[in-house]
Amino acid sequence: MNPIPSRRDFLKIAGLGTLVELTFSGCTTQMNATTETGKRPNIVVIFLDDSGWADFKPFGKPSYDTPNVKQLAAEGCCFHNFHVPQAVCSASRGALLTGCYPERTKLVGAHGPRVRGMDPKWATIAQVLKTTGYQTAVFGKWHIGDETDTRPPARGFDESCGLMYSNDMWRFHPGTRGFDKFPLQFWENGKITIEDVSREHQEHLTTWYTEHAVDFIKRKKDKPFFLYIPHSMPHVPIFCSSKFRGKSGTGLYGDVMMEIDWSVGQIMNTLKKAGVEDNTLVIFSSDNGPWISYGNHAGKTPYREAKGTGFDGGTRSACIMKYPGKIIPGTVSQKMICTIDILPTLAHLAGARLPENPIDGKNLWDLITGRGDTTNPHEYYAFSTGNTFEGLFSGDGRWKLHVPHQYRSLVKAGNDGQPGIYEQKRIGLSLFDMENDPLETTNVIDKYPEITSRLQVLANKHREKFYDASKH
Repeated sequence: MNPIPSRRDFLKIAGLGTLVELTFSGCTTQMNATTETGKRPNIVVIFLDDSGWADFKPFGKPSYDTPNVKQLAAEGCCFHNFHVPQAVCSASRGALLTGCYPERTKLVGAHGPRVRGMDPKWATIAQVLKTTGYQTAVFGKWHIGDETDTRPPARGFDESCGLMYSNDMWRFHPGTRGFDKFPLQFWENGKITIEDVSREHQEHLTTWYTEHAVDFIKRKKDKPFFLYIPHSMPHVPIFCSSKFRGKSGTGLYGDVMMEIDWSVGQIMNTLKKAGVEDNTLVIFSSDNGPWISYGNHAGKTPYREAKGTGFDGGTRSACIMKYPGKIIPGTVSQKMICTIDILPTLAHLAGARLPENPIDGKNLWDLITGRGDTTNPHEYYAFSTGNTFEGLFSGDGRWKLHVPHQYRSLVKAGNDGQPGIYEQKRIGLSLFDMENDPLETTNVIDKYPEITSRLQVLANKHREKFYDASKH
């Protein structure tokens, strides 16, 4: 077993602080630093793994306390209708970082060790922002490519550390197979610093990611930066450090969430002490809904089904955005937003040109800030699971059409880290009024035939564009 490195040893081993200057053809290199504020904002994106919509106050009412997320909400806006286009790890991360549907990039589901992942022709947020001089870092779970040209150093990130894939792709995790030949490795700036991650290492992941984030902010405060923190937790197997073990009084999951809340606090306090809080946009969310198969090691969502499905329990994630002076504090928005919109929105704020490759997202800054009577410019938002197109929302989020598809539904939850049992179900062509029925309980297809017909036309066009064409 590798010894647990101290903070000083860990930085020494990894050589933290070495910047990698990259060249790439995924987007234009033209500088354009003029923004509506006259100053390019710092950007921090905190992206959890399998966190439930109701896992933090003020979204839900968990029995453990999350004061730092509550404070973030008080200082920003809670977006209650924030979605990912596919509720699975790799697909969700790829969509966030590229502004593209998974069916466009072909990065669907969750890939395993040593898989190439997403083709480098699809530019990431980091690559787009670097064209305007941003310093970039990712500390956490990558999971969009595990080969030299698809890992963070080749995808626009000056600094990086973390796991290349999910922490359950590990020989110690119950129910997993075939990972003995692929030890779970910890990477730093393109080099392996821990060859075989142990249980003890897993306990330190949240702390290590946080320490790296804090250190990065302190060093880069004088120039615009993009900091992406995709936590490994609370994806199973869940771990927390000794300083939080037993602290929640509600079990290990509560302890894990309290440590993530602590991490949020550390990052926010560092932004404040560094004097950059007022010029920093912070986005806090999750890659998808909870993995409810794991029972007491999973989060909570009030919506139908969960991770790995196209129902809102899978695709709808709690989201908070804070940007002092730009986003009204203490507010709540029901506006429909999807992760594919993050890249074009950040590009707008940074004065950066969009990548040369096609993207599906749109700049929603006016919608996010509640400017006037701004409406969502999307005609629709598609959702899928794996290689299966499952339906779409109207652009405003009011209507949701499921085309016929199978989906998994939990029969019996597991306990203490053991997975439960799913069964396969099928939903026929269905229309849900998400404004009056957000739990997707009542099919109103017969009541609104014109809306159904309009959405079916859009669904057919989307299927033909991204799915049927690949068969010819």
